[in-house]
Amino acid sequence: MRVLVVDDSKAMRMIVIRTLRQSGVQIDEIREAEDGAQGLAAVQEWAPDVVLSDWNMPNMTGIEFLTALRASGNSTTFGFVTSESAPSMREQALAAGASFLLVKPFNGERFAEVIGATVS
Repeated sequence: MRVLVVDDSKAMRMIVIRTLRQSGVQIDEIREAEDGAQGLAAVQEWAPDVVLSDWNMPNMTGIEFLTALRASGNSTTFGFVTSESAPSMREQALAAGASFLLVKPFNGERFAEVIGATVS
Protein backbone atom coordinates (compact mmCIF):
# COMPACT_ATOMS: atom_id res chain seq x y z
CA MET A 1 0.00 0.00 0.00
CA ARG A 2 1.17 3.51 -0.83
CA VAL A 3 0.42 6.20 1.77
CA LEU A 4 0.68 9.97 1.55
CA VAL A 5 1.01 11.80 4.89
CA VAL A 6 0.08 15.50 4.72
CA ASP A 7 0.78 17.77 7.69
CA ASP A 8 2.48 21.13 8.07
CA SER A 9 4.38 19.85 11.12
CA LYS A 10 7.43 17.72 10.26
CA ALA A 11 7.35 16.27 13.80
CA MET A 12 3.72 15.20 13.39
CA ARG A 13 4.42 13.65 9.97
CA MET A 14 7.20 11.62 11.61
CA ILE A 15 4.86 10.51 14.44
CA VAL A 16 2.16 9.48 11.97
CA ILE A 17 4.66 7.56 9.85
CA ARG A 18 6.18 5.81 12.87
CA THR A 19 2.76 4.85 14.21
CA LEU A 20 1.65 3.69 10.77
CA ARG A 21 4.70 1.43 10.52
CA GLN A 22 3.91 0.01 13.98
CA SER A 23 0.30 -0.69 12.99
CA GLY A 24 0.99 -3.92 11.14
CA VAL A 25 -0.62 -2.54 7.97
CA GLN A 26 1.35 -3.60 4.88
CA ILE A 27 3.05 -0.40 3.69
CA ASP A 28 5.06 -0.41 0.47
CA GLU A 29 5.91 3.30 0.33
CA ILE A 30 5.19 6.47 2.30
CA ARG A 31 5.55 9.99 0.96
CA GLU A 32 5.04 13.32 2.68
CA ALA A 33 3.57 16.73 1.85
CA GLU A 34 3.57 19.93 3.93
CA ASP A 35 0.10 21.25 3.07
CA GLY A 36 -2.99 20.52 1.03
CA ALA A 37 -1.62 22.15 -2.12
CA GLN A 38 1.46 19.90 -2.06
CA GLY A 39 -0.77 16.97 -1.14
CA LEU A 40 -3.05 17.57 -4.12
CA ALA A 41 -0.06 17.69 -6.48
CA ALA A 42 1.38 14.53 -4.92
CA VAL A 43 -1.89 12.60 -5.32
CA GLN A 44 -2.11 13.60 -8.98
CA GLU A 45 1.54 12.69 -9.61
CA TRP A 46 1.92 9.57 -7.45
CA ALA A 47 -1.57 8.04 -6.96
CA PRO A 48 -1.33 6.77 -3.37
CA ASP A 49 -3.80 4.22 -2.01
CA VAL A 50 -4.46 6.27 1.15
CA VAL A 51 -4.07 9.92 2.14
CA LEU A 52 -3.68 10.79 5.84
CA SER A 53 -4.12 14.53 6.25
CA ASP A 54 -4.14 17.10 9.00
CA TRP A 55 -7.10 19.50 9.03
CA ASN A 56 -5.43 22.83 9.85
CA MET A 57 -2.60 23.74 7.47
CA PRO A 58 -1.44 26.90 5.69
CA ASN A 59 -1.90 27.47 1.93
CA MET A 60 -4.64 24.83 1.61
CA THR A 61 -6.38 23.23 4.59
CA GLY A 62 -7.15 19.55 4.77
CA ILE A 63 -10.85 20.06 4.02
CA GLU A 64 -9.97 22.29 1.04
CA PHE A 65 -7.57 19.57 -0.13
CA LEU A 66 -10.24 16.89 0.14
CA THR A 67 -12.84 19.06 -1.59
CA ALA A 68 -10.44 19.79 -4.49
CA LEU A 69 -9.52 16.13 -4.75
CA ARG A 70 -13.15 15.01 -4.95
CA ALA A 71 -14.02 17.85 -7.38
CA SER A 72 -11.34 16.49 -9.73
CA GLY A 73 -13.06 13.10 -9.70
CA ASN A 74 -10.40 11.43 -7.55
CA SER A 75 -11.74 8.83 -5.09
CA THR A 76 -8.51 7.94 -3.25
CA THR A 77 -9.20 6.80 0.32
CA PHE A 78 -8.80 9.92 2.45
CA GLY A 79 -8.67 10.19 6.23
CA PHE A 80 -8.02 13.03 8.62
CA VAL A 81 -5.53 12.71 11.47
CA THR A 82 -6.20 15.75 13.61
CA SER A 83 -6.59 17.15 17.09
CA GLU A 84 -9.98 18.55 16.06
CA SER A 85 -12.84 16.44 17.37
CA ALA A 86 -16.00 18.54 17.11
CA PRO A 87 -18.97 16.52 15.79
CA SER A 88 -19.58 19.21 13.16
CA MET A 89 -16.04 18.70 11.79
CA ARG A 90 -16.56 14.95 11.61
CA GLU A 91 -19.83 15.51 9.74
CA GLN A 92 -18.16 17.99 7.38
CA ALA A 93 -15.29 15.59 6.69
CA LEU A 94 -17.57 12.65 5.95
CA ALA A 95 -19.90 14.78 3.81
CA ALA A 96 -16.87 15.95 1.77
CA GLY A 97 -15.83 12.36 1.10
CA ALA A 98 -13.45 11.42 3.91
CA SER A 99 -13.43 7.76 4.92
CA PHE A 100 -12.49 8.46 8.54
CA LEU A 101 -11.35 11.05 11.04
CA LEU A 102 -8.75 9.90 13.58
CA VAL A 103 -8.37 12.15 16.60
CA LYS A 104 -4.96 12.62 18.24
CA PRO A 105 -3.63 10.90 20.26
CA PHE A 106 -3.76 7.70 18.24
CA ASN A 107 -1.94 4.37 18.17
CA GLY A 108 -0.97 1.71 15.66
CA GLU A 109 -3.95 -0.46 16.55
CA ARG A 110 -6.37 2.36 15.73
CA PHE A 111 -4.60 3.03 12.42
CA ALA A 112 -4.88 -0.66 11.50
CA GLU A 113 -8.56 -0.62 12.42
CA VAL A 114 -9.59 2.41 10.35
CA ILE A 115 -7.33 1.76 7.36
CA GLY A 116 -8.22 -1.93 7.29
CA ALA A 117 -11.92 -1.03 7.28
CA THR A 118 -11.58 1.36 4.34
CA VAL A 119 -8.89 -0.14 2.10
CA SER A 120 -9.32 -3.60 0.65
